[in-house]
Amino acid sequence: MRPLYPLLCLFFAYQVHAVDPQHGLHVDVTIGPHGEAGEALATIRIHAARRVVWHLLTSCTEAVKIVPGLKSCVVQETAADRSWQIIRQVMAYSWLLPRVSYMVKASYSRPDRIVFEKTAGDLITLRGSWDLQADGDETVARYIVDFQPDTWVPGWFVRATLRSDLPKMLRALRANAEAAG
Repeated sequence: MRPLYPLLCLFFAYQVHAVDPQHGLHVDVTIGPHGEAGEALATIRIHAARRVVWHLLTSCTEAVKIVPGLKSCVVQETAADRSWQIIRQVMAYSWLLPRVSYMVKASYSRPDRIVFEKTAGDLITLRGSWDLQADGDETVARYIVDFQPDTWVPGWFVRATLRSDLPKMLRALRANAEAAG
């Protein structure tokens, strides 16, 4: 599959940039030169209170509805003070690739920050955060993620998936929050 790579991808990181200012959506994705790792920054403006967005982001039931490819989300453990949870998730991106299973520790600073990091599973690296900022009667949700699969995945596939799935995830978050809010 490597022949599908443009030659420049062998030497330079590839960046995907999507902006939809009319709908308050901004996505930047950078993939490593060989498709082995990447990072993403995504922001969306939501006409709903932070508490509504917070509920959606901390609910496994809602996550399965919002995150493309997420097949399973189960809370394994919760801190007595609810400041963190250990969550097991299973992703199925395509029939071409095996399912990806991992556990993350999500640490909560209610109502404005969620930090997560892989504790076990199929990925080498998975860490990131959600930051929720109140702006009048709206919430600005900012998502940051760094990831590295534990097996080689074609860079073109990673780019195409993120180019499609990050905006879908953000739009679904906004639609569900605005419907609930």
